[in-house]
Amino acid sequence: MNEYIGLIKQSGISGNIINMLIKEHSPTRQKMLKLYERYKVEASGVPILVRNPVDYGSSENEFFRRVDNKVNNRLNNAFDAEIVDTKTGYMFGHPIAYETDNEKLKDMINTFNIRNTIDDADSELGKLATISGYGGRLLYIDEEGNERLRNIDPWECIFLAVDDITEPTFALRYYQVFEWSDEKKVKVYRADFYDSKYIYSFKSLDKEKYQFIEERPHLFNGCPLFGVPNNKELKGDAEKVLSLIDAYDRTLSDASNEIEQLRLAYLIIRGVGIDEDTERKLKESGIMQFFDKDDDAKFLTKEINDTMIENHLDRLEENILRFAKTVNFSDDKFGNSATGVALRYKLMALEHKAITMERKMTAAFRYQYKILCSAWAEKERVHKDDYLDVWFQFKRNLPANILEEAQASAQLKGLVSEETRLALLSFIDDVRFEIEKMENAVSAYSLDDEEQEVQESETRAG
Repeated sequence: MNEYIGLIKQSGISGNIINMLIKEHSPTRQKMLKLYERYKVEASGVPILVRNPVDYGSSENEFFRRVDNKVNNRLNNAFDAEIVDTKTGYMFGHPIAYETDNEKLKDMINTFNIRNTIDDADSELGKLATISGYGGRLLYIDEEGNERLRNIDPWECIFLAVDDITEPTFALRYYQVFEWSDEKKVKVYRADFYDSKYIYSFKSLDKEKYQFIEERPHLFNGCPLFGVPNNKELKGDAEKVLSLIDAYDRTLSDASNEIEQLRLAYLIIRGVGIDEDTERKLKESGIMQFFDKDDDAKFLTKEINDTMIENHLDRLEENILRFAKTVNFSDDKFGNSATGVALRYKLMALEHKAITMERKMTAAFRYQYKILCSAWAEKERVHKDDYLDVWFQFKRNLPANILEEAQASAQLKGLVSEETRLALLSFIDDVRFEIEKMENAVSAYSLDDEEQEVQESETRAG
C-alpha cells in the first residue's frame, strides 16, 4: 500500500483515498479480527466450535438406524492462546527498562512512563502484535497538556511507510463509534489520518463515503501513530500452525464422540423373542433370563484404537510446539533439574523468536521517543535528538536460581562494570535505580559514621 504515499503527497488526503485505503486493507483486517476472536475463544473464530454433525447419508430404514451421528462434541484446545501467552509472559513478565545517562531526559521518561502505566501498556502491545502480526500505538496530548500514549487495535490501523511501519510517513485509524441523534444512538464510522503535523478527521454513515470534518495539529514533529511489528512478515505467532491445531481439535472431538457413542450401542439378543412389554420391563429392571444354552445377549460396539489416537495427538502437539517455536512449561523436561545452559537449550527456539520481536520493538520505541523529544524540545526541556541517548533493556521471565546468580555475580565483582554485573541478576528490573539505591545507602552510612565520630569527639572534649 506504500504506492499511496506519492498520491497523497501530490494531491493531499481525501475521502476517496480513505475509501480506497480501507477497501484494500479489508482482507488484512478480517484476518487479524479472526485471529483475535480465536485467541478469545469466540465461536466465530474457532472452527471446531461451529462444526456440524457428520452427515453419513440416508442409510437408515425400518431395519437399520444409525446411532453414530447423534453425538457431536466440539472440544477446543487453545494452543494458539497458549503460544501467545507463553511468549508474552516470557518477554514482558519483567518490565522493559528505559535507560539514559541524560538526567533531564531520564526525569521526563520516568514521569511519562508512570503517567501512562507503561509496564501494562508494553505488555498488551506485545500481546496484540504476537496475535495479529503487528500492534499500533498512538501518541497524543491530553487536555492538561501532558504527552500520553494509547495502544490501538491493529485491525484499525493502516501504516504507509517507505521502509518500516515503525517509522511511518502517514497512518490511518478507522473505527466505529456511536453518536446521539434525537435521543437515539446512531452508528457512525470515523477515520483519522495522520501526517507529520496534522490530524485529518473524516466521517461516514455507510462505510462507503467518508466526508471531511476537520483538520487540527497533533503538536508533534512526525507521525504520532506508528506500528510495532512482530516480525518482518507481519505474521502472528500461531498463524503457521492453525491447521495443526484444527486437526488436534477434530481428532480429540471425534475420539470423545467415539467414547460417548458407546452408550448408544445396539443390544443384540439371540434365541429370545422380545415383545414391547418385555422390552419395557428389561429397560426398567436391567435383568434378562435365558433358558436355552444357545441364548445370548451382547452389545454391538465399535473398537477404539486408543493407541493410534494417542500417538496421533502426541505428534500433532509436538509439531504445533515445534513450528510455532514455543514450549510447554508444564512438561517434565522443565523440572527442577533443568537449569542454566540446559534450560537455555530447551528455550532456544522461543528465544530466537523473542529476539526478533525485541529488535522490532526497539526500533518502534526509538521512534516513539523521537516523537516525544520533538514535543519536549518545544518546551525547552530536552534537545530533539536526545532520543538517541535512550536504550531499552529486555529481561526474560524465567525461574531464577538466586544462589547461582549471586555466586556468579560475586566472582565478577571488579572484572566488569557494576551495571553489567547487576544486569545478570534476574530479580533486579532496573539496574540504574538499584545502583542509585546502593549509592544512597553508602552515603547515608558514611554520614552516620561522621555523626558518630563528632559525637564521640564532643564527649571526649566535655
